[in-house]
Amino acid sequence: MTGTLQTDMKRYDLMNQVNARGTFVTSKACIPYLKKSSNPHVLMISPPLDMSPRWFQGHTAYSMAKFGMSMCVLGMAAEFKEEGIAFNALWPRTGIATAAIQFALSGEDGLKSCRKVDIMADAAYVIFNKKSRECTGNFFIDDLVLYEAGERDFDKYRVDPTRNLMQDFFVPDSAKMPPGVKLEAIA
Repeated sequence: MTGTLQTDMKRYDLMNQVNARGTFVTSKACIPYLKKSSNPHVLMISPPLDMSPRWFQGHTAYSMAKFGMSMCVLGMAAEFKEEGIAFNALWPRTGIATAAIQFALSGEDGLKSCRKVDIMADAAYVIFNKKSRECTGNFFIDDLVLYEAGERDFDKYRVDPTRNLMQDFFVPDSAKMPPGVKLEAIA
């Protein structure tokens, strides 16, 4: 293998070990404990399944790893439905101000075009409080979950209201924005 191919394969292996394989192994390891819970949930931070070529072009390995997580949601939701264990996915509509954005994508300035991590935490809280037997196999978008739960103030999640929000990858066109949500700068 050439040096470039070796580097590509190391990145591919790492992404799939962490994302798809890690999700599968961790989820399987938790099953005995989840079976003892009164409202068991597993929530993957993975995108809705949408096999559009646009999500793969230029970053095939990353897309495969993230969609591998989503396939775990789909398969495990069906596999553990009778036991009442919910498997769902949550994905952000916009960039989220995390170390990945800061150090791997767009630097300190890029964080200003993101939403705070609070939006994902609040959406996860809503999902975890749903009845696991009635809520499994879903691919949720953060602001849609919160809108359906009654949230109307999405501007509080912006890092910098004077900046346009960065759209995230993998949000399908069918995931319409809730009324009142804007990606453009507000101040």
